[in-house]
Amino acid sequence: MSLTKDVLVKISEYTSCDAVGLAELIARGEVTAAEVADTAARAVEAVNPQINAVVETWPPEDAPGSAPLAGVPFLIKDLGVTMAGKRSELGSRLAAGAVSPEDSFLMRRFREAGLVTIGRTTTPEMAYSTTTEPEFYGATRNPWSPDRSAGGSSGGSGAAVAAGIVPLAHATDAAGSIRVPASSNGLFGLKPTRGRISHGPGADEVFSGLAVQGSLSRSVRDSAVLLDLIEGPEPGDPYFAPRPERPYAAEVATDPGRLRIAVLRQPWGGRQPTEPVSAALSATMRLLESLGHEVEETQLALGVSWEEFVLGNARMWTANLTPWIDGIAAATGRPVDETTLEPVTLASYRYGRRVTADEFVRALAIRNQVSRTFARHFARYDLLLSPTLPEPPVPLGVYGEDADKLDGLGWLDRLLDRSPYTAAANVSGVPSMSVPLSEDEGLPIGMQFTAAFGREDLLFRLAGQLEQAAPWTHRKPPLWAGE
Repeated sequence: MSLTKDVLVKISEYTSCDAVGLAELIARGEVTAAEVADTAARAVEAVNPQINAVVETWPPEDAPGSAPLAGVPFLIKDLGVTMAGKRSELGSRLAAGAVSPEDSFLMRRFREAGLVTIGRTTTPEMAYSTTTEPEFYGATRNPWSPDRSAGGSSGGSGAAVAAGIVPLAHATDAAGSIRVPASSNGLFGLKPTRGRISHGPGADEVFSGLAVQGSLSRSVRDSAVLLDLIEGPEPGDPYFAPRPERPYAAEVATDPGRLRIAVLRQPWGGRQPTEPVSAALSATMRLLESLGHEVEETQLALGVSWEEFVLGNARMWTANLTPWIDGIAAATGRPVDETTLEPVTLASYRYGRRVTADEFVRALAIRNQVSRTFARHFARYDLLLSPTLPEPPVPLGVYGEDADKLDGLGWLDRLLDRSPYTAAANVSGVPSMSVPLSEDEGLPIGMQFTAAFGREDLLFRLAGQLEQAAPWTHRKPPLWAGE
């Protein structure tokens, strides 16, 4: 399509394009990057007061004219990536006003891709939740239903993309923080393999390898093209994933062939999927079978008990959180107490201080056991399918009920109970994606597909096939910048 090139681009035309489409229009001269950036700013004004997804906007910088995504408006999460001279507050009063001195490696790659970063999105404090309801910024609301959670911890990015502010946005994932907001907001979100994208120079690995960088998008090809532009090692990285044999963008249009897909309906924890989610899973199984895939519902071992899994995650998470918070406090000169941290963050910080070296090493052993177990699953199956979440987006406030009574273990137990399908891919380091294949009474329901280590190519092939067979981009939430 072509955009109406008057004084300003119409928002409805802007929101009808994905990132690749916008870049093509700009490259052909049908519209300028400045006009597109101005339209993105108006999109922020149109819906952000209702959803509270964007913390701060910035004047657009010039982008490389020949870059693949030159001129495409972009948002970064307020955590996990740093932009020189811009605030990075991590959703916390403890880091209020903190300014990044330099671009991180990933930010540099965003620039080289041609993306025009126009602001930063909300995150729960320290990204320490799968809902985005920080005291510092206030709750982010779901564009499909503003009384519901947009997911987390990349909830601001998810809500902004779902509402049409930008076609894709930066996200991170340590226990589901790309896939949970993807499912909650009706988006495509792929968590890459551990070591696929650099965390440098400020960190080698984050949360003992559980956390990865990535994005959220409305189209599969946008996520594939961006991953092609940001994957790969940087100097000093402790390890990196095997490089893809060809661009991920090429995989999106490639027939995946007949895949063997194992289906996990009942999560490893005690929470049962709701009837709408279970029905959506059954519908997805039928769709896959109609596409020629071999689908088998089965029980899949986690490698450890659920209680061991939760405890190991709690020890890894909190033991990493504690020195991180201490470093921020030292940099800002603020105390670590109730005046700077939310109750669950402070409780997790104190729990982390009590984790012994022996307990931490045992947690790493649990990580290894889960990783080896998952590797054995992929000797039999190509992919694992489950719901992304056991229920549609929950009402705001549900996560916080009596949260001030929880310690660090109790808070992790609550988080993993709410998203029991997602964290195993982080612990094992394998790639996993949420695909927006269903909805219930206007609320999105995502389906999660997980592949073997380094097999994002297989996920993109299937995602491209599903996008053609059961397209979703025509579905728009009630809070939509293009209306």
